[in-house]
Amino acid sequence: MSILLLGFEPGTLSDEQLDRVRAAAPDMQVLVTRDRDQIEAMLDEIEIVAGGFPHDLLPQAHNLRWLQQWGAGADWLLRYPEAVDLDFMLTNASGVHPIPIGEHILAFLLAFARGLHQATCAQVRREWIPQGQHEDVFELAGKTMLLVGVGAIGERTAELATALGMRVLGMRRDPAVGAPGVEAMVGPDQLLELLPEADFLVLTVPLTHETQGMIGEQELRAMKPTAYIVNIGRGGTIQERVLIRALEEKWIAGAGLDVFETEPLPDDSPLWAMENVIITSHYAGLTPLYHERAMEIFLDNLQRYQAGVPLRNVVDKRLGY
Repeated sequence: MSILLLGFEPGTLSDEQLDRVRAAAPDMQVLVTRDRDQIEAMLDEIEIVAGGFPHDLLPQAHNLRWLQQWGAGADWLLRYPEAVDLDFMLTNASGVHPIPIGEHILAFLLAFARGLHQATCAQVRREWIPQGQHEDVFELAGKTMLLVGVGAIGERTAELATALGMRVLGMRRDPAVGAPGVEAMVGPDQLLELLPEADFLVLTVPLTHETQGMIGEQELRAMKPTAYIVNIGRGGTIQERVLIRALEEKWIAGAGLDVFETEPLPDDSPLWAMENVIITSHYAGLTPLYHERAMEIFLDNLQRYQAGVPLRNVVDKRLGY
């Protein structure tokens, strides 16, 4: 009997969720574990994996046909390139994140617009800043957002931004595919043309060979000195040392960062002490509904797999998303 491995610590999934998985795959043995020794012992029988799995064991999982990862990003393929040519289908949890991440992006924007990052620091110091000294406060209505990467998260973000009266521009690999609320869509070759228009540059792209280090000195110098950059995708899409210089030398006004080249962010990073930077510790996608939403995606795909029809959220392993 083939094994359907749920790569979770015991207790992560409810009994009701486990019962639904078993009901959807009655011909398979459903096991829940993240223990490496147990996984190695059953490698030859594993046909489906959902959740965590040791990526270095993939070449030895000869009967693996489908891996449903529990997150959206597949940048682990950059560290395990041998997995690209292996004969298994990879799907992700795209669709779980648009609501929490869209709200996280909006929180960054509102914090900068209303000076909340400065107010929080002043509160810690018990310092009352007179109204007349809040010269940097502004309105989001009428500002321009440039979304780099307009997938499900980008589309939700565009919806929120337009509801606030913002103008939204977008960049995606295939600019022929539009999105509601996005006034104009361009390809990567036109990014530099749009950067001078952006009051907020928002990065939602995955980390791939194409996007690694895509925001460097040329891009940051093309931005307005009053513009902000927000990154909730992957830290490696920005050349971090260049970003630090841009913030120190005021090429741009500030940055809202949830992701970094090295995580956790090292103690000696200059970003920690910058008053024009808001740091969150890679939790933009967190929501109490995460497992519930991811499980619905997996169960739908499991029914599709059993029926022999195309799955949702298939990742092109060569492109990395």
